[in-house]
Amino acid sequence: MNYTSIIADKELKSYFNSPAAYIVLVIFLLLSGWFFASPLFLNNTADLRSLFGIIPIVYLFFIPAVTMNLISREKSSGTIELLSTLPLKESDIVMGKFWASLGLTGIGLLFTLIHLITIIALGTNIDYGAIFCGYLGLILMGGLYSAIGIFTSSITNNQIIAFIISFFIAFFLFIIQYSLFFIPPFMAGFFQYLSVGYHFDNISRGVIDTRNLIYFISGIVLFLKLSVTILEIRKWK
Repeated sequence: MNYTSIIADKELKSYFNSPAAYIVLVIFLLLSGWFFASPLFLNNTADLRSLFGIIPIVYLFFIPAVTMNLISREKSSGTIELLSTLPLKESDIVMGKFWASLGLTGIGLLFTLIHLITIIALGTNIDYGAIFCGYLGLILMGGLYSAIGIFTSSITNNQIIAFIISFFIAFFLFIIQYSLFFIPPFMAGFFQYLSVGYHFDNISRGVIDTRNLIYFISGIVLFLKLSVTILEIRKWK
């Protein structure tokens, strides 16, 4: 039995059984729609560059809000102990919640395809390769932020604290790119590599470099592995 898919399905359904998911998705779509429509009407420019520029910022709030209760809720309500008695691994719990979070993020991105349809309808010349790479970068960034959110949710019973810690980790990785001039030159390369924006920008320009893929995949694996370790330590206490 695939426990990961069962947990992911349960979490996705729980998102839509409450108004929280709808509120978060509506805010996400309103913000992304505004920043797509503004250049269209003000500058008569129809492309997705403004969309790919604003979604990483929206992610800083959207994904921590989506992930903050995934494990902290289980811990505060005591259901994490019940899950521990079932014949499933801690990795099943973490991966199930990760795919649910990434699935909700993907649903949000799916709705933004209406902007692509708008550009096609306007007859604008479209670089489909760049658009594909832009969405790939957003999915990878969403996966990294989801993994961070699950990690912070696993270290505390308080959902608000999980949100705040997740936001600050994601914000730190995001803001590094714009703070390199404060960093000594001999360390600039290292901090640039830590910057999520640096790797996203490379991918969104159509440059799919293995270094950028390794950055996102290794970050996702690291934070998910930390989450699994924390649950395993809790189990044996």
